Amino acid sequence: MLRKPVLTCIVLGALGIVSSGQAAPLPSSALHVAVTSQRVMNAVTVSDDGRLFVSFPYWGGGSEPGPAVAELDAKGAPHAWPDAAWNDRAHAQDIMRCFVRVNAIRTGPDGYLWVVDSGDANVGGKPNPPDGVPAKLVAFDLTSGRPVHTIVLKQGTTPYSYVDDLRFHGDTLILTDAGDPGLILVDMKTGRQRRVLQHATSTTDERPMYAEGRLLISNGKPARIHADQLEVSPDGSLLYFQPSSGPMYKVSTADLENPALSEDELSRRVVVFYNTPTTGGTVIDGRGNLYVSDVNKLRLLKITPQGKASVLIADQRLVWADAMWIDSTGKLWIPAVQLNRTASFQADGVSRVRKPVTIYTLDLGLEPQHRF
Repeated sequence: MLRKPVLTCIVLGALGIVSSGQAAPLPSSALHVAVTSQRVMNAVTVSDDGRLFVSFPYWGGGSEPGPAVAELDAKGAPHAWPDAAWNDRAHAQDIMRCFVRVNAIRTGPDGYLWVVDSGDANVGGKPNPPDGVPAKLVAFDLTSGRPVHTIVLKQGTTPYSYVDDLRFHGDTLILTDAGDPGLILVDMKTGRQRRVLQHATSTTDERPMYAEGRLLISNGKPARIHADQLEVSPDGSLLYFQPSSGPMYKVSTADLENPALSEDELSRRVVVFYNTPTTGGTVIDGRGNLYVSDVNKLRLLKITPQGKASVLIADQRLVWADAMWIDSTGKLWIPAVQLNRTASFQADGVSRVRKPVTIYTLDLGLEPQHRF
């Protein structure tokens, strides 16, 4: 049964009004080509010392020859990370020491490269195979390339789960489940995994998704991507999160991580933050400003902590801007992954991705994000 949160506080931004009183959008010339690929890249992360990593999802680039996770050298050439063996499931002797379906990568506050591997998971279709590879998190030491943490997510997932993305808050890892609506909390001290906001309105995709002016269709029906984007506020007090269709909600991390609260009590403490459009990716800067992609109008919105939005940039090249990143120099990285053009979202099953797939940058001088 869906639990609908009681909206005890709705800020002005919840109306979804983009202010016309803000600075004019950036010109297209501000958008720089940083990386190009003949395979679909869906995420980018940059270490504090400038090392650049990208991931290739199974729904776009992972089904083609090449690594699932790669480090790019100074010339932009990809090299399997941490090595070829981790990127070769077909010949893996230990299935827990190879990537299956990488969906997200992030440089964590500990300096490790964290990889979200969704395992043998489906989205919006039949249940995941009971004997399939479970979802897992793997954190790699950037110096040695060795795994430091491997967390199998059996306790926090269901047969319909698709583990999507990850953020950090102290000793808690917070993950979104885009397949079976909910958030997954992992306590790094105890190893306990707990699902919260299961099938709540705030984690469930309940409205049509549009990209490039078209209804997003999958398997002959409107696509549903449940809990997807999430960000932690700079002071660690709030979690912003949403299904891919929007809107964006917020809840205090203290409430989220309080096991004494029932599901109903927690849901009542969730409030609408902003009526976001269909969203591919988000990022938050060190001042608490959120950057949200509008995949229907091919633009990025900047939303202040007070819920006031303005258009940062609009450009026809920003086709499904996905997992963005702010590096230590304040540069914004934007993968334009064209998810809506991939075969999974075409009635005839034929990809309409226009190659190369590109990661762009904006030199904004932003205060780097706090990743906790």
